[in-house]
Amino acid sequence: MNRSGAYRQQPTGYKAFLPAPLPPNPPIKIEGELQNLLSNADMSLARLDGLGHILPNASLFIAMYVKKEALLSSQIEGTQASLEDLFEFESGMKPENINDVAEVVNYVKALNYGMERLQEFPMSLRLIKEIHAVLMEGVRGGEKTPGEFKKTQNWIGPAGCTLKDARFVPPPPHEAEAAMGALELYLHHPPQLPALVDCALIHYLFETIHPFLDGNGRLGRLLITFYLHWRGVMEKPLLYLSYYFRKYRQEYYDRLNMVRDNGDFEQWIAFFLKGVVVTADSAVDAAKQIMELQSRHRSLLWQKKISSPLAVGILEGLFYSPYVSVNDIARDFSISYQAASTLISQLEGAGILKEITGRKRDKRYIYADYLQILEEGTKL
Repeated sequence: MNRSGAYRQQPTGYKAFLPAPLPPNPPIKIEGELQNLLSNADMSLARLDGLGHILPNASLFIAMYVKKEALLSSQIEGTQASLEDLFEFESGMKPENINDVAEVVNYVKALNYGMERLQEFPMSLRLIKEIHAVLMEGVRGGEKTPGEFKKTQNWIGPAGCTLKDARFVPPPPHEAEAAMGALELYLHHPPQLPALVDCALIHYLFETIHPFLDGNGRLGRLLITFYLHWRGVMEKPLLYLSYYFRKYRQEYYDRLNMVRDNGDFEQWIAFFLKGVVVTADSAVDAAKQIMELQSRHRSLLWQKKISSPLAVGILEGLFYSPYVSVNDIARDFSISYQAASTLISQLEGAGILKEITGRKRDKRYIYADYLQILEEGTKL
């Protein structure tokens, strides 16, 4: 037994971990390096949150980063999809790995649903279940009671492993439900710790409880965004740690296990705070690159004498959907096919669009410079 909980023998012979409720006892020591990390993380987060107020198209940036987070979080769980696959799907094409893409699309839906519900509803078990139902609807694992806590024992480990050789066995159903109840009480208790420290603890505990049969990893990462918004730390959903967790995936799992095995919360919190700094700074840098690209390509339209309102409108639209066809432009801007084709050719000639099919008919184009910024850290 340590301050994080203890492994307990179960009636059928395996051991499951029963987590202690938050906050840890003895209390977390925020001093020295951990204090410095917290200060740096707070500053990075403040810069990122401020960006949401000064970006000319904040909703555009948020929409794109939601998709990137959805992709990275799903990749951590083994989903084999890329941003290109996602944009192809959104543009009406059917990628080969449609099941993987559907999981990413559901993640986007779940994040948007949760952010909307938080405008009128507090963080609670009810809301967590609702979000899980959206996340798992119609995808792999969708048969495993979406929106309901587990009724049978689950475990974590390599494919084909059993309860006896699993890497980690979370609490059994009745204990998991009690632990989630204690977590809900903690959520609504007056905060005693800094928001980012609390967020690290809550993410750890949710992943340790593993209350659903499937989708726990993705939902646990969603909770980071929801909690920081609910606590008033982030007005816009701009912080996504999946970039960091995916890059250091094994360390991510190892550090969670170090809390369970040794009660060492401080090392986990330090890892989490480093992730906040890296991720927030990366997002700020990407936003600056996107604004610079917008400015450069608007100027390019003027230089190439193709700066009609339609051409400018198409360029702006590419930041929402970087995959287009002539038919898309004709439909979206209510112009003839010929007019749309001329505009696409002009943008291709200017080096803004790139044709990707090699076909003579049904051509499709991508905004490659923009996609390159977004794809940072997402390649499989």
